[in-house]
Amino acid sequence: MKSQLNVQNVFAALVVAGLVLLPVYSNLSGNIFILTLFTRIVILALSAVSLNLIMGYGGMMSFGHAAYLGIGGYAVGILAQEGIGSGWAQFAVAIAVSALYALVIGALSLRTRGVYFIMITLAFAQMAYYVASGLARYGGDDGLTVYKRSDFGGLINLGNRVQFYYLCLGCLLAIVVLVWRIVNSRFGLVLQGLRSNEQRMQAIGFPSKRYKLACFVIAGMLCGLSGALLANNTDFVSPAVMYWTRSGDLMVMVILGGMGTLMGPVVGSVVFLVLEEVLSQLTEYWALIMGPLLLLIVLFGRGGIMGMLGRLNRG
Repeated sequence: MKSQLNVQNVFAALVVAGLVLLPVYSNLSGNIFILTLFTRIVILALSAVSLNLIMGYGGMMSFGHAAYLGIGGYAVGILAQEGIGSGWAQFAVAIAVSALYALVIGALSLRTRGVYFIMITLAFAQMAYYVASGLARYGGDDGLTVYKRSDFGGLINLGNRVQFYYLCLGCLLAIVVLVWRIVNSRFGLVLQGLRSNEQRMQAIGFPSKRYKLACFVIAGMLCGLSGALLANNTDFVSPAVMYWTRSGDLMVMVILGGMGTLMGPVVGSVVFLVLEEVLSQLTEYWALIMGPLLLLIVLFGRGGIMGMLGRLNRG
């Protein structure tokens, strides 16, 4: 077990080191695009880490997680359009509104289980999608352009590609550490116990709905932060970011990397989005290649990439 953990930790450390050194490579090679690509990857990896908290550790298969991406993005875009350019205010509103929406969804959806839970989370995400599409003042279906990035009072310049990348990477690593602290705390151990056997945990006195709802709200807040970063990265936010297919992409990232592992969602996000970019450059029918490839990995790579590393080590 120890050697398995060592192999996974070494691989995770190499991934983190690569992400940290990426701007150096970009500067030396003059390849600006790779920095832009990996900024997006890091932001979506943050969303995947937040989804893994409820799906991998809490056993809650939410199919509406992308709604928080859109809520965080629209919080930045709407406040910017209304003349509030402070990043502190924008990010605080993005996190707070995401938390409130997650509280409402969680309070209703956690009354159900299985496919009913999945359908309720999907329904709420689609509702957010259609509400955003109807906001004529803020672009409606066409989306909303963010003409000025969030202002943090000179502390950091989000217009600088390298500074913005390191801000996103810093947020990602901080959230990974936060999730590690959560899952290894008493709260996290109870949450994992509920995933394994909810009836037994209830029988010994743990209020399952409270723990699950708290986890659901935390995950929504973290994804809202990711949405705020995404709006600044693209200088644009649209209802499409909330669509159910985006939630599906996040789920694939988590499963591909290793559901219920700390660095699995980060690894899965890098592999998924790099594959998507490479294949889309080769052919317009890239999805026909991507789909079966991911299916093979899921079928034969039990536990995702991190799980495969563990089995190779034992072999």
